[in-house]
Amino acid sequence: MALNGFRPYYNHTIYPELIRLESQRKNLLWLMSITILMAIGVIIFQAMTGIFFVTLFLLIPIGFYISYLLFRIRKFKTDWKPKVINLIIDFIDDKLSYGDLAYDAKGFVSKKKFVESGLFAKTGRFYSGEDKISGKIGDVDFEMSELEIKDLSKIESGTIEIFRGIFLAAQIVNPIRGTIMVLPRHHKQFLIKTIKTFNIAGGELVSDVLEHQGFNENYLTYATDDALIHNVLSFEMQEAIVEYTERTMKDLYVSFNNNNIYLAVREPKDILEPFIFESNVDFELIREFFEDIQILLSIVEDFDAHH
Repeated sequence: MALNGFRPYYNHTIYPELIRLESQRKNLLWLMSITILMAIGVIIFQAMTGIFFVTLFLLIPIGFYISYLLFRIRKFKTDWKPKVINLIIDFIDDKLSYGDLAYDAKGFVSKKKFVESGLFAKTGRFYSGEDKISGKIGDVDFEMSELEIKDLSKIESGTIEIFRGIFLAAQIVNPIRGTIMVLPRHHKQFLIKTIKTFNIAGGELVSDVLEHQGFNENYLTYATDDALIHNVLSFEMQEAIVEYTERTMKDLYVSFNNNNIYLAVREPKDILEPFIFESNVDFELIREFFEDIQILLSIVEDFDAHH
């Protein structure tokens, strides 16, 4: 599932679909231009004649036309993302270790699983998500989706963001010993409650037992006394996480607990949301989403291969 294998797939499969969708976007711009010209025409007519009732009569069809245009724009945005994600999924599940992957544009990982991960001590009053992908890697069942969790701010009016990005929950057949949690080192000040909660449950900082210097520079690793850290966090897994972090400047959150694996990657902006006023034919736009999915699935795949 290397990126160099994804580029040819993008060129032959995703790019033609983006071109077709780009034609739809340009048609929307044309319709918007017509709407603006019609509105300007009515304004000029009103200024020249001053006949209000005629102007009102002319505005009725324009109102219907604007409603139709807004419907077309919503449909374009609603259809664009699932079409592209399904093509990305088709590429991913070609691997022998992957079962058939399912996609649900309106589905998302439950709040219960997000809370059980223990990665974020605050759960938030406002919980929403979309674009759920579920399936199987080897013997591991998983589901992942975009999530946005917010809570009311205690300092000022409005809300504060707890998490926004992609969250994965996986269930393994045989439980692992102990509990292991990996958190971004430079976000430690925002994760004090998470760390304290884990400490109360018997976890402690164990970064000194890991030999990957780059991993220790970027992440803090906590574990309970009975955890077999090296059996779970392989050197290859650490290397993949560091490489992804340094290339994308994004942080991962990892939790291994009994039969469960929880993974999260923060994403500050809307993921794969199509533009209306600029082109969506952009490999980097697609690559970024693919890489976010890839790193989470590769961690699950590594765990399945070594266990």
